[in-house]
Amino acid sequence: MVSVSPAEATAAAPVPVEGRRRRAGRPLLLLALPAVVVLAVFFVVPAARLAWLSVSVPKPGLGNYAGLASDGVVVPVVLRTLGMAAVVTVLCVLCAYPYAYLMTIVGRRWRAVLTALVLLPFWTSLMARTFAWVVLLQDTGVVNGLLGAIGLGHTKLLGTTAGVSIAMAQVMLPFMVLPVYTAMRGIDRRLVDAAMGLGARPVTAFWRVYLPLSLRGVAAGATLVMVLSLGFYVTPSLVGSPQQSMLAQLIAVQVNQMLNFGAAGALAVTLLVVTLVLVAGVQRLTRTRGAPVGLVGGAGS
Repeated sequence: MVSVSPAEATAAAPVPVEGRRRRAGRPLLLLALPAVVVLAVFFVVPAARLAWLSVSVPKPGLGNYAGLASDGVVVPVVLRTLGMAAVVTVLCVLCAYPYAYLMTIVGRRWRAVLTALVLLPFWTSLMARTFAWVVLLQDTGVVNGLLGAIGLGHTKLLGTTAGVSIAMAQVMLPFMVLPVYTAMRGIDRRLVDAAMGLGARPVTAFWRVYLPLSLRGVAAGATLVMVLSLGFYVTPSLVGSPQQSMLAQLIAVQVNQMLNFGAAGALAVTLLVVTLVLVAGVQRLTRTRGAPVGLVGGAGS
């Protein structure tokens, strides 16, 4: 009979599952460490600095926040910012969903062309694109010329909410197309074929099967567009007017013209809180059980 020492028995015993997971997760944590450091240095520290300025300048307390609540300018600007971001998000959804769907049904060559068209704005300066929209939307611009050619008459777009929404939607469109396209690529089209095989019409199969499976991508893209639109500064400044100023422009005025760093910090914290509430709300609405859409089925093209 072979005797085994307690030390050898302990070494030969299988490692618990939790222990293996803990050991496997350590290298992943080390890989994430640089990103955590960058996030802490360039986001957490500035955000904490702004929060401190909002309650310490010009004197300690919540006077800056009380001033924002009683100010007749800040509340309309916040509501306008939320409304503008919502309009831009809706425009992006309406334009991006059929475009992303087209990318999933065309061949590889046309898909490459459509992808290049989506990524083209990333290769162009935001300032250049914004000035291009200034030229296109002016009273004698191309857009007004097209509207007149189809019988809609002259429409003032430059310096209006409609013009700002159009320009912002064009800038934000890639952030909506790419998540929606990724979600659609993960949908097994055999599910739609099965629904039609069971007697559903194509439109019904799309609305009852395909659309719900693609909503994860729509929610992800809408969150990106909404959050980024809340902090827009360049496009509303150049395409819009002071009457359409958004929260980022008001923060810039408080810093650059009025040198009121406490109020600017309070506005920045307010914008951050609004953004976090929106993201938390979207996550709560889209939280479902089961595997993500991208893991169900194969590519649909």
